[in-house]
Amino acid sequence: MDTRHPSDDAPTTLPARGGPAGLLFGVLPLLALTACGGPEEGDPPVTGMEPPTAFVGATLWDGTGTAAIENAVMVVRGGRVQAIGSADEVAVPEGATEVRLDGRFVTPGLINAHGHVGGINPPRSDLERYARFGITTVNSLGGEPDAAESLRDVHGPEQEGESPRSRLLMASTVVTGDTPEEAIAVVDANAALGVDYIKIRVDDNLGATRKMAPDVYRAVIEAAHRHGLPLAAHLFYLDDAKDLLRSAADLVAHSVRDRPVDQELADLLVQNDVCYVPTLMREASTFVYRERPGFMGDPFLTTDVDSAQVAAVEDPEAQARVAASRSAALYEEAMGVAMANVKALADAGVTIAMGTDTGPLGRFQGYFEHHELGVMVEAGLTPEQALLSATRDAAGCIGRPDLGTLEAGNWADFVVFTADPLADIANSRSRELVFVGGRMVARLDGAGM
Repeated sequence: MDTRHPSDDAPTTLPARGGPAGLLFGVLPLLALTACGGPEEGDPPVTGMEPPTAFVGATLWDGTGTAAIENAVMVVRGGRVQAIGSADEVAVPEGATEVRLDGRFVTPGLINAHGHVGGINPPRSDLERYARFGITTVNSLGGEPDAAESLRDVHGPEQEGESPRSRLLMASTVVTGDTPEEAIAVVDANAALGVDYIKIRVDDNLGATRKMAPDVYRAVIEAAHRHGLPLAAHLFYLDDAKDLLRSAADLVAHSVRDRPVDQELADLLVQNDVCYVPTLMREASTFVYRERPGFMGDPFLTTDVDSAQVAAVEDPEAQARVAASRSAALYEEAMGVAMANVKALADAGVTIAMGTDTGPLGRFQGYFEHHELGVMVEAGLTPEQALLSATRDAAGCIGRPDLGTLEAGNWADFVVFTADPLADIANSRSRELVFVGGRMVARLDGAGM
């Protein structure tokens, strides 16, 4: 993993056109807002809904895997995409507010298929920070203190007048139990809370703990499915991954990290239509703080970060403990295995979903997701493959086909960049505007907590 400051190579945040260098979000003067006439004859009547907004002039990549649209027009109404195409194909409706995005690049909002919300800061704060970085949906896979009560308030539609925040899916308490009966009781309690996922861990933490037994996790999977809920599995070992897939697990929430994957695993993933979430930055977080990594000076992070977390990871005693840690050295080795495995599985046709395991101390929400894209490309994926893993494919993996692509009828969650992330994945850091449900996310200048 490259931990240099981004400016060691080239600027990653371009000057906002018409504004000073590095100014990301004093951008409203950049957007030419004009009103046209009334609705065209033949348009369906809309009652109690604001006029449409047309975003015009950008190069737009819709996340479907097709080529980007130059000089695009995207019409948004009621928070959803109404029409999309080139200016030759889609007209700006009369009565629409027109937002000029000339020279910009637009992609769907990024989706984190494995993050954590509410573990350190209030859930709403976490979701607002994710959104400011362009992460417009987060699948929070459990383990947070008082997860059910703290997350339920933000698990659902946004309230009018609030600053837009990332959409949330949640798993609540990670299921544990020494017997099938004990574990099933946790599943039932989670299901009663209206969760989107059931989450288990099948891992011995490098030999330090006991793994969940197969008879227990099979019972948990069956119980989750009785409730109509998918099962996300934290794992480490190749053999466990295979048995979990044979037992009908629905999401592989971490990389296989003990040894190279094989064709049997790839076949199980493809045949069972199960997605694979690499969480490469999770591995990096276990060893990178032996010293102060270069990214700690990156303005893209420092302008929107919890200062208490910065202090914690920069503490010399904490760094010394990481430097002396046996597990840090083993996880660093595991990260290399994980990078090779994500490339091998992608080549085998497995669906990859971007995830980071952000939320715990030192795993910086919003920021690490951009690093994850970069490490995936470093592992051998193309920028487009990495972006697909964070848009269309992640949306499909978490069961939200109304997200992840900018198509008529889908939610208008999107990011505006000043440089093309398809040309260079580092350009994902040039995000300039973020919209969730067609509403612009506020305070993207990055006022930290």
